[in-house]
Amino acid sequence: MTENAHQQPSAPDSELPTQYAPADVEGPLYERWVERGYFEADAKSEKPPYTIVIPPPNVTGSLHLGHAFQHTLMDALTRRKRMQGFESLWLPGMDHAGIATQNKVEQQLAEEGKSRHDLGREEFVERVWQWKEEYGGKILGQMRRLGDGVDWSRERFTMDEGLSKAVQTIFKKLYDDELIYRAERIINWCPRCLTAISDIEVEYQDDAGELVSIRYGEGEDSLVVATTRAETMLGDTAVAVHPDDERYQHLIGRHIKLPLTDRTIPVVADTHVDPEFGTGAVKVTPAHDPNDFAIGQRHDLPAMTIMDEHGVITVHGPFLGLDRFEARSAVVGALREQGRIVAEKRPYMHSVGHCSRCKTTVEPRLSMQWWVNVKPLAKAAGDAVRDGRVAIHPADMSKRYFDWVDNMNDWCISRQLWWGHRIPIWYGPDGEIVCVGPDEQPPTGEGWTQDTDVLDTWFSSGLWPFSTLGWPEKTPDLAKFYSTDVLLTGHDIIFFWVARMMMFGLYAMDGEVPFKTIALTGLVRDERGKKMSKSFGNVVDPLDWMDKYGSDAVRFTLAKGANPGTDVPIGEDWVQASRNFANKIWNATRFALMNGATIEGELPPAEQLSATDRWILSRLNKTVAQVDAYYEDFQFAKLSEALYHFAWDEVFDWYVELSKTTFFAGGAAAEASGRVLGEVLDVLMRLLHPVVPFVTETLWTTLTGRESIVVADWPKDSGFRDEAAEAEIENLQRVVTEVRRFRADQGLQPGQKVPARLDLAGTQLAAHEGAIRQLLRLQPEEEGFSPTATLPVAGATVALDLSGTIDVAAERKRLAKDLAAAEKEKAQATAKLGNEAFLAKAPENVVDKIRTRLSKADEDIARLQAQLDRLPQA
Repeated sequence: MTENAHQQPSAPDSELPTQYAPADVEGPLYERWVERGYFEADAKSEKPPYTIVIPPPNVTGSLHLGHAFQHTLMDALTRRKRMQGFESLWLPGMDHAGIATQNKVEQQLAEEGKSRHDLGREEFVERVWQWKEEYGGKILGQMRRLGDGVDWSRERFTMDEGLSKAVQTIFKKLYDDELIYRAERIINWCPRCLTAISDIEVEYQDDAGELVSIRYGEGEDSLVVATTRAETMLGDTAVAVHPDDERYQHLIGRHIKLPLTDRTIPVVADTHVDPEFGTGAVKVTPAHDPNDFAIGQRHDLPAMTIMDEHGVITVHGPFLGLDRFEARSAVVGALREQGRIVAEKRPYMHSVGHCSRCKTTVEPRLSMQWWVNVKPLAKAAGDAVRDGRVAIHPADMSKRYFDWVDNMNDWCISRQLWWGHRIPIWYGPDGEIVCVGPDEQPPTGEGWTQDTDVLDTWFSSGLWPFSTLGWPEKTPDLAKFYSTDVLLTGHDIIFFWVARMMMFGLYAMDGEVPFKTIALTGLVRDERGKKMSKSFGNVVDPLDWMDKYGSDAVRFTLAKGANPGTDVPIGEDWVQASRNFANKIWNATRFALMNGATIEGELPPAEQLSATDRWILSRLNKTVAQVDAYYEDFQFAKLSEALYHFAWDEVFDWYVELSKTTFFAGGAAAEASGRVLGEVLDVLMRLLHPVVPFVTETLWTTLTGRESIVVADWPKDSGFRDEAAEAEIENLQRVVTEVRRFRADQGLQPGQKVPARLDLAGTQLAAHEGAIRQLLRLQPEEEGFSPTATLPVAGATVALDLSGTIDVAAERKRLAKDLAAAEKEKAQATAKLGNEAFLAKAPENVVDKIRTRLSKADEDIARLQAQLDRLPQA
């Protein structure tokens, strides 16, 4: 399985420091990889391509555990494919993060006593670019700390020249195809960021508000409406009822007085109204509610905007100039004075939208904006998954994807910002509207102006899989690396990003999908499964853990938790355990090097190898096959567990220990085992490398004397299997494990030596007597040997003389006492579970606890009885 012909070995250096110090190794090692160009992909290569584009982090961002998690998995995929002989490209870059970045610079200006309007648009944008160069991109350096094997020579930014051309090109194409249009509709408005935001940038949470029931009209010609936003009544232009609601038949088509105003408004019949909900009558404010807007469209109602962009009331009267929340209290107070309040409920918990960036309560607002007609684009995105051109993994996440693309609303793409891709629309003095492509000159002359809005950040990042490869130009990169192979991202941005890339990729690239597989991960949570939040105080900076335990430890912990689509709990104890694993690999490799482990020469023929050697080689090949299968299924947790248990349990705890007697004896058998151990470590390091790159690089190059594990060959399953050797060593393990358990039960120290007689006749274990005695600290029987415990296991018998080591009578008495307590526990649990009256009343969780107690008592009884049976009668 050693396949590294392109790397000529030198004599391995057996000298390794006694301890592994990640801080001394990781930084210099990463820079060496970059300098040698290991991560740079060649578009002219004849190797098959493998491409992943990084979900571009915000230029304002820094590495958090979610980034570290997904980057670890993407790095593992691309490192493995590179080792498998693919032209592997992992393309990095950053998103300009329109709102977030503009906010950063505006905060900086505020500290200087200025606003962006003091600078003007051109100077403000220049100031943002300066901020980006000085403060932005902090995360790129942190990615290097994590070990991201990205092609830095291809780093992109969503506002760079090439991507700006791509944005203008696709806008023009969509506009010409009548898939982009301008219309006045209800949008989500953030009064803090002063811009429209998309539906998916609104976070809903339950807020404690008030539900107020208000009487409109007088006497029999009145009706009651309920609202949580009383201030919006100032913009009501109708009341709607269901056309079949008999209570209001006499009012349909008539006008009633709108309280606190000098206006009357009509009562309209609309099937949108649920007659069973509340009073069956709803107020209609077309300019401030999406459902009301739709009713207004159907009934040709006027739409009155009653607030400015800051959420301040603009309607002339006593509420003019009040903030929307101040106005809410003032309106309710005025209605109360007039006796118009029928009922009040507070606190009233209801779902309220908040800006995902600044957490300000979002205000639905009628506004003239630019929109994408998503219907044909979304259908194509859905069809690509349905017909199998794109696979979603895990498959059960497909429903969420279809729920979104099959029911997508038109996308508002204009933002009232200065930082971003400015909309390439020019307005003429006589109402002309001209869309300008990247190779066209904008109209000039008096009265021509460009649209002041910029495009939604997700518009440019939706082009990411092909714009980063040079589109709209037909570049060698685009020809070689598109479509990409895997999009690995969190399930929470199916809506933000995944669907948008699918729509734009299929549209721009003539039906060619942007990626072949969508691999969706869960979200990182704390060790109790709780969402990480600054308000909870459980946010972790992964750099702190990297400083303390090393990047490999953080990466391995994250990979071990990466079950597809499932959230990932992580705690510091788990990172410490992964650090211990790295140390175990280090120490075992040091032992191997000091005892002649080598990769020199071919493996000896199987018939010249011991059963122990054949067992570990058989297990090694099965592990290679298992890890490959898990990679293809994106089962990172399972492949990490498989490697962990193979390395720690089978290689280090069993093979190395079983081989010690062979190494100490020397000779041909020791040379063969040294070659086998070298082979196992060589393959194991290459299997581990994509997940834990730093420690494996150090150990592998020391073991092999070769240039770098990054460009080594990925191991292949040679097909070697030896089921007989596996069965033989499994029996040996059973013997050792059973005797160790017995020793521990009797309170013997691990290093305490005990006289023993081994009856291995008729079994395959006779050849392993020396190893068994060494592992179990068993002395040969001497004169006067008197067995006090006999353990039959795996066809063998181990007789132990415990005289002088334990007091058999006292031990029997202790075990009998523990057995009686376990039997009493079983009797109590059995009685409760047999009591029908108790079962009828007890909560399910209480019953489950009793069932668990019963199961535990049964296990304890069996264990204690077995221990008693093994002891001689006192």
